[in-house]
This record gives sequence, structure tokens and C-alpha cells, in this order.
Amino acid sequence: MNHAKRTQIFTRLQAANPHPTTELEYDSTFQLLIAVILSAQATDVSVNLATRRFFPEHGTPEGILALGLDGLTEAIRTIGLYRTKAANVIRTCQILIEEHQGQVPDNRAALEALPSVGRKTANVVLNTAFGHPVIAVDTHIFRVANRTRIATGKTVNEVEKKLTRLIPKPFLKDAHHWLILHGRYICVARRPKCPECGIADLCEYKDKTPANK
Repeated sequence: MNHAKRTQIFTRLQAANPHPTTELEYDSTFQLLIAVILSAQATDVSVNLATRRFFPEHGTPEGILALGLDGLTEAIRTIGLYRTKAANVIRTCQILIEEHQGQVPDNRAALEALPSVGRKTANVVLNTAFGHPVIAVDTHIFRVANRTRIATGKTVNEVEKKLTRLIPKPFLKDAHHWLILHGRYICVARRPKCPECGIADLCEYKDKTPANK
């Protein structure tokens, strides 16, 4: 895929959704961080249902510590791996208070030093909360990047590096959200909705789904 075609793709995605953002619900950078931690191997819908139970009254590091491990565990028990996630969130709150004055750091190394925060989670926070032009490659973005051939690669890190290098710079900050939403609702795993796709004529996927007759 050449630069001109990539530019057309992101121009269309931008026109269709000028101000994309995450579907996770949050009112602060801290709440975004916690929601992203909870979203590992879980849907945004399930995370939102859980965080609505405790964010309103316990949506700060101090608030979650006051809720306690048992209270948090009960609040998120509908999410996969909830016991491990609850313990990690409690420890994250402790570290934020002890080392960062209760604030989420605008720094990759400091973010990745938090329990269960890897590169993908750090990239989501850096991009969504702080506006860094980084891309968190999840299963949706990995699929879309390879299927469309916007950026092909065998590993998540390889795709991330290629996307960062190949996406035209004016689109890089919002590309993460456009690609994840496209993969979630249009370029789905089993049967991509090619007839509904606004970039189907630019996509280089060879086995496009035909329109229903």
C-alpha cells in the first residue's frame, strides 16, 4: 500500500468520525487508567457496567483504597480475571499516591512500572489522556492493519512500529481510535462487513465479503 492510498483511507475515516475517542467511560485520567487495566480480556461494555458501580463515589486513588480490596473485588466480579485485576488496581493506587502525588504520570516508563500496565495500556493512556501520537495495537487493530495492508506484521510490536512510521502524521494522534472502531464494528474477525465499509475500494484485502444478493 502506498502513501497516497493510506492518506485517502485516513481522510475518509476522519470525515466519518472527526473526533474519535475510546468507548470506555471515565471522568479523569486516573479513571481512564483503571478502566483500561480492567479492559484486558474484557469488553468495554462489561468494564463500563462495572466501573459505574464504584467510579461515582470511589473514582480516585484514595477512594479506591477506601473501598478496599474486598469492596473492589465485589464491584468488578463480572469482569474476567477480576481477583487479579482488583489486587493490581489496589497496588496501582498505592504507587500513584506514594510516588506520583496521586496523579497518573505522563511518562511511558512510569506507566509501565505500574502493576499490569504493559506497552498497550500505556499507549492508550498516553494517546487518549495526553494526546501523544502513539498507537496501542490490540487484536482489532492488528487484524485491520494486516487485512487492509495499511501495515503488515507478524507481531503486535512490528505492526505498531509500521503504523507509527507509515500513517501520515496529521492522522497519527487519532489513528488508534479510528482503527479500533473500524475493527470492532466493520472489519470484524469472522465476516468483515465489506459492503458497509467506507474504505473498501482502498483496502487491499483479497477476500472481500460480497454484498448480499
